[in-house]
Amino acid sequence: MLAFAKDISEKAPIHPEETKNEKLKEYMDYQRNLNHERLVYCAIDHAKAFLQKNIGALGGNKKKLDEYCRKAFPATFGHVEKADDLMMMLRKLSNAHNATNNWYQLNPFYMALMYDCIGRFCQVYNRLVKESDGKAAEYSIYTDEPQEVDFQDWVQLYFPHADFLIGKKIEHSHFLFFKRIEAIEKAIAEGKAKGEAMDSIVKSLKDEYDIDAGTIRMIEGKNVTSKDLELFYTSRENPIYEYLYDTDSAETFMDGESLLDHSYFLNFQIKGLSIQQAQAVFEEASQISKN
Repeated sequence: MLAFAKDISEKAPIHPEETKNEKLKEYMDYQRNLNHERLVYCAIDHAKAFLQKNIGALGGNKKKLDEYCRKAFPATFGHVEKADDLMMMLRKLSNAHNATNNWYQLNPFYMALMYDCIGRFCQVYNRLVKESDGKAAEYSIYTDEPQEVDFQDWVQLYFPHADFLIGKKIEHSHFLFFKRIEAIEKAIAEGKAKGEAMDSIVKSLKDEYDIDAGTIRMIEGKNVTSKDLELFYTSRENPIYEYLYDTDSAETFMDGESLLDHSYFLNFQIKGLSIQQAQAVFEEASQISKN
């Protein structure tokens, strides 16, 4: 199975404060009602099906096929130049997701591809929900009545970062990643304005922001290598999510709060808000924690 920032096979996450907060309970009910594992499966399957369809229809017209790939996979295409390579990556994601014995780690190139898959599928699925013709229910993503999937919320919960969006003209409101991306993009722009070489700029950024080597190559505009196309894995017996339940973490706002609970509550607080509104909520919460 694919390893995200949280365990997508977790069926019934519970927040300790939801019994005291009706709105938080509604948010957690939404998380429990959504089959995250199924969502990932459908997103990959949808991307594969439509890419295959367009390869068949436009295979002889590279320009139009490239235009489709650029639109359907905006975070990925450019680093992956061939539709056939995209298809190979999608098949590897599908096989890894269906594997039951291992956790498969996503490098930045595969994260970008999953981001594209989830984002595009959510657009299609949410449109079906609005049309109310029963087609959304066929995907079996929700336990109860189908409802729209909040893509922004999903990304912030299940992606460890969004560094693969650095330098890309993709509109998003992922507040939890926005400030970091903005700061890195500003540093790159300032370095270029000073006439610094790109390799010198990214070297300093790598150390300052602890940026993954694959992401560095993405920032430099480089393409995937054969090594990047591999999905590394570990046994599902390894407790890769155990640290999320540690109630002594220094990264949370409140004493006795686990990273998992912290993540759910933070996303609950900013769900549906603009970048500016989320910033105000975040600053208020930070201030309270200091008092």
